[in-house]
Amino acid sequence: MGVVIVTGGSRGIGAAICKTVAKAGHKVVVNYVGNAAAAEAVVKETGGLAVKANVSDEADVRRLFDKAAELGPVTGLVCNAGITGNRIARLDEHDVQTVRDVLEVNVVGTFLCDREAVRRMSTKHGGNGGVIVNISSTAAHRGSPGEWVHYAASKAAVETLTKGLALEVANEGIRVNCVAPGLVETEMHEAAGAPDRVAKTAPLIPMKRGGQPEEIADGVMWLLSDASSFVTGSVVTISGGR
Repeated sequence: MGVVIVTGGSRGIGAAICKTVAKAGHKVVVNYVGNAAAAEAVVKETGGLAVKANVSDEADVRRLFDKAAELGPVTGLVCNAGITGNRIARLDEHDVQTVRDVLEVNVVGTFLCDREAVRRMSTKHGGNGGVIVNISSTAAHRGSPGEWVHYAASKAAVETLTKGLALEVANEGIRVNCVAPGLVETEMHEAAGAPDRVAKTAPLIPMKRGGQPEEIADGVMWLLSDASSFVTGSVVTISGGR
């Protein structure tokens, strides 16, 4: 068993991933940027370590990996940290700073974390290999019209990054995959001013319900595990059919 970094691990899907990974026997590094109490609560339940770091800041990302290495060699990275810009609106109603913030966290943040993981895991750099799982969204394929078109675009970029990186490092002991959750019961909807969003959208989902964070975490754990040893460059959609 090894050390797995989960960015944005203090709440929602990230917290569920941390708990699932810990149950599988791995040491977990719970990354957070603002809510220290929530991160420490996850650590209390899972063990491991909470590390405050902004994934869009290069120095912070290096420090995150350095702190994780204190627990042992990093064998897994889950790039879960992401933002929507909160307010639900059409593209022509969003301000440019919101779009820049979303791209910085979702795209640049994933790039920086993935790059640092490769520099430490790749056999080309003297590492012992590992697994990277990036978190996308079904919004990348639906476009999220009338809500978060900029967010959808950022997640499409994450999927392209995943595919390209997977091919680059496939022969260096690293597998890189992506999980694309559909509508999931988290606090994100309330933060965006739409606490009933899941209930309203559920009729459009073939399974007629939103997902639970634990269901996404199980998919992530499969990709981290040896059960998916011949899987790389894939996007696993967990969405109830939508």
